[in-house]
Amino acid sequence: MTVRRTLFGRPLRGAAFDVAVAALVVLVSLAAAVNQPGGWAATAVGVGMAVALLFRRTHPSAVTVAVAVLALIQVIARWGPLIYDVAVLIALYSVVKYGRRLRDGVLAGAVAAVGVLLAAAQTPNVIQWWVTALWYALVTGAVWLVALNVRTRRLYVLSLEERATTLEREREAESRAAVAEERTRIARELHDVVAHSMAVMIVQADGARFMLDRDPAQARTAVKVVADTGRQALEEMRRLVGVLRDAGPAGADGADGLAVAADPEHRRLALAELPDLLARFDDAGLHVRSTVTGAPPALPPGLELTVYRVVQEALTNALKHAGVGAGVEVVLSYTAEAVVVRVVDDGRGRPLVSPAPSGGHGLLGMRERVTVYDGSLTAGPRLAGGWQVEVRLPLPSEPATEVIAA
Repeated sequence: MTVRRTLFGRPLRGAAFDVAVAALVVLVSLAAAVNQPGGWAATAVGVGMAVALLFRRTHPSAVTVAVAVLALIQVIARWGPLIYDVAVLIALYSVVKYGRRLRDGVLAGAVAAVGVLLAAAQTPNVIQWWVTALWYALVTGAVWLVALNVRTRRLYVLSLEERATTLEREREAESRAAVAEERTRIARELHDVVAHSMAVMIVQADGARFMLDRDPAQARTAVKVVADTGRQALEEMRRLVGVLRDAGPAGADGADGLAVAADPEHRRLALAELPDLLARFDDAGLHVRSTVTGAPPALPPGLELTVYRVVQEALTNALKHAGVGAGVEVVLSYTAEAVVVRVVDDGRGRPLVSPAPSGGHGLLGMRERVTVYDGSLTAGPRLAGGWQVEVRLPLPSEPATEVIAA
């Protein structure tokens, strides 16, 4: 965490520098008090200029006016140019660099040009006055141009910072919108899973009621299916409520809104359709190889859907970024505790000619889906080239019961 120290509401570093500049003007004014024209009265003018310079960053135009008035007093008193007149150049630099409008800097430059002529006329020397005026003009003009260059660079840096801040806000807003949309999509799909489970429970309960007297054993089996399916549906319902609660107003469409998802993207998907998915991406230009290790257990429908969507999104990203012709390996590993999905591409494809199949929202959408089932997601580049996505989804403590129709 960076701590910015301030003095009177200003950055400490800048305030300290301004104090040092003012102190230097005061010192040269006091050092020449005995020998300079005007004596202590001229020194008082120099000290006034030094005090005004303390506010050169916050009120540059006002400081320039104050220094100009004090310099005019010096001209009227015919003290001639004095060493503390360096404050005039500092004020000119400040109004060009820090002024809200460049017009103030241009007006200050015009006033400084008049001051150059007056100072040259009052400078005691043996050479012609216009030579002295030319020297003063070169110094003053150089200070004005340096200040203009610094102002331009300063405004450019500020515009870049503002643009970066705007882009960051836009990225955050897009990320929040993507999360809300993906959570709504997950909620729709989980709603379909729960609705399917409810339908199974009703069918099995009706079957058990009719078979209770004829075949008690089959009735007990049907009742067991009802209980197991109910437990599974309750767990999916908890996840559904959790998704909607996290989504807030942006993602909560209501129960009626979730139930009307009739397009193909919202139909119930299962791992049995995974070979068709791999074939579609293979036709799109990827060289897909699939491997399954371990004995696939009976997964809850919601977990099956998550595995399917993870593979779909990973293959979509591979097609978009690795390109057509890239080799992709899809590995499903089943253990007693979890199912692990790993999708690895070699990154050796060529740019796409046609758009890739649409998925969700990339890694953001995958992370949202995996989080629903308390899983973990690891994604990143490989040392050998390409990209790897690995998802680990813990299995429920109780295996899902196979549905037996009455």
